Amino acid sequence: MTLVKICGITRLEDAQLAVELGASALGFVFWPDSPRYIPPSRAADIIAALPPRIASVGVFVDQTRNFVWNAAEQAGLTALQLHGSESPSFAAALPRPVIKAVPVGEDFSLEAVMEIPKTITVLLDAHDPIRRGGTGVTIDWSVAASVAWRRPIFLSGGLNPGNIQEAIARVNPHAVDISSGVESAPGIKDPVKLRALFDAIAASEKDGVSNGR
Repeated sequence: MTLVKICGITRLEDAQLAVELGASALGFVFWPDSPRYIPPSRAADIIAALPPRIASVGVFVDQTRNFVWNAAEQAGLTALQLHGSESPSFAAALPRPVIKAVPVGEDFSLEAVMEIPKTITVLLDAHDPIRRGGTGVTIDWSVAASVAWRRPIFLSGGLNPGNIQEAIARVNPHAVDISSGVESAPGIKDPVKLRALFDAIAASEKDGVSNGR
């Protein structure tokens, strides 16, 4: 079963609908330059209203270790997602499980990805040094599949209700991470798109079982 993380949450009603539809994780962006930025204090209020089984993931971009630690404690995060140039040693010193975003661009290296410690979860996303996620741009799924065959990954980058079935079929990721593909505006999730996404994923899982995937 493919796990689903809905990222860029800024409103309680969006979080609750995503959970109701089947999300297993929600992402909160603590990078101030993002249009989906949310203060840790506000994220804490949303997280406190969610079932304990839901993973709450904080997204950071080259921020200090102290900031990450403090945000994790204040918001009540269960995992940390690093979207900058953070080193494995930086990740190893953090107080929660780590997801490391790896951009899939011209400089992508399979060897470098395989050198990332297995204790760190890899998330593959589109390369954009300015926006750092939520770009709406898809990545090369054949590259993603070559990684997913070797280690569990989170697949991100331009996923939406219209392409999620093909993405899952071609890549077979451990989890998918969706942000802009289910929005009406940055940080504002669209209920119609959210429902369509989970309907498509459910259909994909049903087809996968029937086809022996």
